[in-house]
Amino acid sequence: MQEEIFISGRNIPKIDPYLEIWHFPISLYLFLGGMAAGIIFFASLFTVLRREKQVQTAIKPAMIIVLIALIIGLLALFYDLTHKLYVWRLYTTIRIESPMSWGAWVLLFITIGTFLWILSYFSELFPKWDLKFKWLKQIEQFLIKNRRNLALIMLPLSLILGIYTGILLSAFNARPLWNNAILGPLFLVSGLSTGAACIILFSKDHYERKLFSKIDLALIFIELALIVHMIMGMYAGSAVQLEALDILIGGEYTVMFFVFVIILGLIFPAILEGIELLGYKVPVAIPAILILIGGLIFRMVMIEAGQLTRYLY
Repeated sequence: MQEEIFISGRNIPKIDPYLEIWHFPISLYLFLGGMAAGIIFFASLFTVLRREKQVQTAIKPAMIIVLIALIIGLLALFYDLTHKLYVWRLYTTIRIESPMSWGAWVLLFITIGTFLWILSYFSELFPKWDLKFKWLKQIEQFLIKNRRNLALIMLPLSLILGIYTGILLSAFNARPLWNNAILGPLFLVSGLSTGAACIILFSKDHYERKLFSKIDLALIFIELALIVHMIMGMYAGSAVQLEALDILIGGEYTVMFFVFVIILGLIFPAILEGIELLGYKVPVAIPAILILIGGLIFRMVMIEAGQLTRYLY
């Protein structure tokens, strides 16, 4: 028999001192979900505006990337679940007050919508593949006729998905670094920026790359402004929020946050995109890749650092 002496009632596995429950799979899921939301938003927006011919990468091959990203993200989320066999219960009810319930349903609808979107462009994306079944061709023709209606549905869903990735964290009142109203808009803008960067990375059209470089540059400035606003808001907050902010400023995550997210993930790509827009030749892959890496590290930092902040212990 092994005797154990408990000197604190907090020695409870998975609660305390095991504060870090979410790890890289959740960071990956939030990153891929935000990027997918960004691409879907731009594809839907330009379709609604009837400017599809100007952004062929965004509305066709990029949507295949979206479907792959959503599948990988859902697999990462499923991998992180403790009770995997009960995941179906998320779809037996709708809880308006629960961000996770919102996220589960939005992910379901947006994944189905993305699949239908790709099916509407199937003949253009895969010209060598023939839809052998007549009913599949009929579905494709129906989707082609209603592509703009599908875009009108996907547009608000993409915004909800993008902002949900931040609201999912801000709803945790017990974590002062997360309990911030800025996280929703910040994660949405970050997702739009990574979505634009992904389109730039895979586009071969000069006009499309230049257009999304302008969009991405504006989004980077907005994202930086939101980060500054978040930091200033926490500086004006309670002692607990100041303690939580110390992890990002002067703590163990300072280098990751300021060097890899702020400088290499936002400021440096913005400078490169600005130089490119001035007419100088810059490899478009460099700022795009830096933005994507910065977006992933940003979510890793927020997930890991947020779990170290607390009110009670």
